[in-house]
Amino acid sequence: MTIDKTLQTIIELDQKHYLNCFGTRPPLCIERGEGVWLYGTDGRRYLDLIGGIAVNVLGHNHPRLVRAIADQAAKVIHCSNYYYNSPQTLLAARLAKLTGLDRVFFGNSGAEANEAAIKLARGYFYKQGRPRQQIVTALQSFHGRTLATAAATGQPQYSQPFAPLPPGFSHVPFNDQKALREAVSDATCAVMLEPIQGESGVHPADLEYIQLARTLCDQTGARLIIDEIQTGMGRTGRFLAGQLYQVKPDIVTLAKGLGGGVPIGAVLADETTSSGFVPGDHGSTFGGNPLACAAAMAVLDVYEEEGLIEAAAQRGQQLKQALYDLRKKHPHIIQAVRGAGLMLACELGEPQAAAVKSAMMARGYLIGSVGTSVLRLLPPLILPEETIAPLIVDLEAVLKEVIS
Repeated sequence: MTIDKTLQTIIELDQKHYLNCFGTRPPLCIERGEGVWLYGTDGRRYLDLIGGIAVNVLGHNHPRLVRAIADQAAKVIHCSNYYYNSPQTLLAARLAKLTGLDRVFFGNSGAEANEAAIKLARGYFYKQGRPRQQIVTALQSFHGRTLATAAATGQPQYSQPFAPLPPGFSHVPFNDQKALREAVSDATCAVMLEPIQGESGVHPADLEYIQLARTLCDQTGARLIIDEIQTGMGRTGRFLAGQLYQVKPDIVTLAKGLGGGVPIGAVLADETTSSGFVPGDHGSTFGGNPLACAAAMAVLDVYEEEGLIEAAAQRGQQLKQALYDLRKKHPHIIQAVRGAGLMLACELGEPQAAAVKSAMMARGYLIGSVGTSVLRLLPPLILPEETIAPLIVDLEAVLKEVIS
């Protein structure tokens, strides 16, 4: 691949000055976006099938979102949480209605939302005069990169280098009902689960597993936290993926797609659990600022006007079926297809995910990968139906080239 001068300059400056958290990235510098397409400084366009890792739910440069950001920026971008601002309050009320929960607090990211959820659950028991610390999470989970959320994450590579970690977290095998029963007791503060584990390869929870978690929390008084950072905002064909499991959590966390690309996270709780925070217990300088909340309101407006949640369910089913059909043709190449809505994964028969991802980029597709053998698709919810057939044709060609 020929590297243009602009990209070469960016790469050299990045290698010299940017903290090396992302390693050597693919040779692409994004210049602009339009709908489901991204354009690089190389002049090429790419079908965005990773969506900023489930962030760009409206695609790129959506006129409603751009207008809302510009209009709000012309009024006030930020003001202290010492004062009210209407976008914050209106967004909180709207999310409460959409989720069936009562109270909302805004931060800037998914990690912040999960950190707040952990604090809120512990605060709930502390305020009752019977503190509990233990939080049960699943192996192979991912809840963030702060110290507490890394401790909650059931993947040691995200936490071991930064020990000692905050105590009180225990991890059980995902979808193992026996292990969950044994882990949850009257000393448990909360059970914290993802409906679909995204960062370990798009692994859905079993219906009975999530429902058991709700039952165990009801029996012990523990709080059920559902991490919807990646699965929420309609990605799975429901506003919350937890709705697929017919359970109501005590705490829900949102981020990623909530602002359509503008950083914002949210923790939501029922009235009872929200008593875990009183004035002074939690806060955020930037959380809930007018700009981010106005952006999120615009995202929700588009969801309603364009029926994007239903569209995600329909388009996701079409894409999933196409991947299933491809697996039937090449069962030795694709071992499994998993996910819901527009949160999908293909598990390859060989550890060639990086090579497939690179070859797909050369053909004009941006896809994600997890580990060495899983391809991950998290496209904008506006993905057009007509993009699916050519995607499958090119994916089949690449798979046959890379995996014999």
